[in-house]
Amino acid sequence: MNTGGGRPGISPGSGRGLVQPGLNNRSPSPDRVRLQTATPIQSLGDQRQFSAVALTAWAQESHTQLQCVSIEVVFQGRNYVKTAEEKITEALDGLAIEIPSWGFANTGTRFGKYVQAEAATSIEEKFADAAQVHALTGASPTLALHVLWDLPHGVSDVPLIQDLQKKYGIRAGSINPNLFQRQEYKYGSICNPSAEIRKIAVDHLLDSVEIARRLDSQDVSLWIADGSNYPGTQNIPRRIGYLMEAMAATHARLGPKQRMLIEYKPFEPAFYHTDVADWGMALLLARHAGPKAFVLVDTGHHYQSQNIEQIVAWLLRERALGGFHFNDRRYADDDLTIGSIDPYQVFRIFHELLGDASGLQQTAFMIDQSHNLKGKLEAMVQTICNAQELFAKAALIDQERLAGLQEEARLVEAEECLRSAFWADVRPAVRAWRQSRGLPEDPLTALRTCGYLERIRKERSERNAVSVSSYA
Repeated sequence: MNTGGGRPGISPGSGRGLVQPGLNNRSPSPDRVRLQTATPIQSLGDQRQFSAVALTAWAQESHTQLQCVSIEVVFQGRNYVKTAEEKITEALDGLAIEIPSWGFANTGTRFGKYVQAEAATSIEEKFADAAQVHALTGASPTLALHVLWDLPHGVSDVPLIQDLQKKYGIRAGSINPNLFQRQEYKYGSICNPSAEIRKIAVDHLLDSVEIARRLDSQDVSLWIADGSNYPGTQNIPRRIGYLMEAMAATHARLGPKQRMLIEYKPFEPAFYHTDVADWGMALLLARHAGPKAFVLVDTGHHYQSQNIEQIVAWLLRERALGGFHFNDRRYADDDLTIGSIDPYQVFRIFHELLGDASGLQQTAFMIDQSHNLKGKLEAMVQTICNAQELFAKAALIDQERLAGLQEEARLVEAEECLRSAFWADVRPAVRAWRQSRGLPEDPLTALRTCGYLERIRKERSERNAVSVSSYA
């Protein structure tokens, strides 16, 4: 698993990747085992003597010499079919969702900010809260950091973050530059007409790359808020050139294991034109920047009723999808908890991702939500649990049967094949998975009863009572 916004899954050749067929102590002993590999291997001999457990142990032992593509188990002359529980276990074992530091801080809207007694008031408190969420859900080992809010002194704050990583067992995830808050950015950051201001913005991007490198974080996540509010006030083609120059300079500074994720948004804070307004613009910018640049999809950054899973399918096909900012929305960029408004949409997105193993491998899952009314930790735990359940549902789709129905244009049967997985009650299987991994069966109840919320409310309430001007 990558340290910074990396794909929440298994890399080819890793021990966990080899056991993905879902074999366990309850699985039958196979008649034979076919291993499709990237390189030739020696024969296993009489494969009928291998139990499922023995085969799994052998695979784990051999993974340094073997890059395994797939394992096909044949039992009683037929392919071994994983149970629903095994599919869900495999899916959840491979699911990690990065959580945002700003999701634990006091946030609000342009109309005001509602202060919560338990909100984090420092970067250490954000790490502490993230560790609590991960302990309850087992799915959030990394914390996305915002440079201006979490590392206000830039690179010199890196040692503090490194100490917090060790103390709380949470790794720094994606590094998010801030290109929208300085007063100089009134008319844009990297697209500003002023060369001097553009340099300030690009220097900040390069500092962010260096921060990511020192923290061993894979992803530098760019959201460009630049745009304009009135026709004729900005030269759009010229700003495209400024964009490409800044992206190229940032890409050139990336290390061997680093990536640059380019996020898009149709409007807000700009309302006439936004410089990176849709996935096509982000894709073109990534292509011009270089091979380490990818597109980041924020589910709230689309027009009403836009088909996000179709965008996902295109980006997967082009090997250009680098990550997700998951949230939900009713109207615009509402930053609500996952699945609170349209869980079927999230399920459909997961379906596209699970249908493309290599594309899924390079896609980082991150939360980008501002919980203005819900309790900070409750909302974060709830959104992770919702994501786990929806991911488990998507893992139950009979992909082979669905593909056949699609080829034969059996419309109703194909739709019902998809819908049947969505309507499946996966909660018992998810609870069983949590229990088997030493996690609370009900993370929300565990959070409410463990005493952590009461303690931090007492510790932080006085500090939170003082009004703050920073967004996070």
